[in-house]
Amino acid sequence: MIREPKFWISMAVFQVLFGLAVFAITRDYYASEAKNVSVHPSTLDQPAVVWPNGITEAEIARLSSPTFGKPATQDPVEIYRQAEAFFTNKQYNRAADSYARLLEFSPNDAEIYNNLGLTLFYLGRSSEALRRLNEGIAVDPSHQRTWLTLGYVNSQLGNTVQAREALTTASQVGNNESIRQSAIKMLEKLP
Repeated sequence: MIREPKFWISMAVFQVLFGLAVFAITRDYYASEAKNVSVHPSTLDQPAVVWPNGITEAEIARLSSPTFGKPATQDPVEIYRQAEAFFTNKQYNRAADSYARLLEFSPNDAEIYNNLGLTLFYLGRSSEALRRLNEGIAVDPSHQRTWLTLGYVNSQLGNTVQAREALTTASQVGNNESIRQSAIKMLEKLP
């Protein structure tokens, strides 16, 4: 039995439409399943992947970020906005890079030293954090927030004498009452 060309054309159209329908249904099914995947707690304790040549996971993430390869902005206001957003989102490596870039534009801004110092502390780079905070104080010895942060970082590191000195100074310089009260509360908690 020989079929007419109309039959074969309609069969081909049917097969294509049927294939597209099956694809759409299975794609939606697997996409919704992927959203419901959870990580087993035991996998969270796995050691970090070791990449050849000492490449870190942070570098892999940076290289795969959508901003890699794009020219970095030269607008200090935009860099500051990005730094604050990175810090808020706990992307401390990126925040530290942004704050360091800001220092190129404003090397005499104690607030930037303060923010960079705190960010470095959160990254576990304590000696570098202390160095940046002390640089900020050298730039502006009356910057109350930098004294407060220096006291906080020293107290967290167990440097009680240095913490007491910095917090006492934070409670005496500047006119921000909120910072003054924070310094006094931290002083009361020191051993």
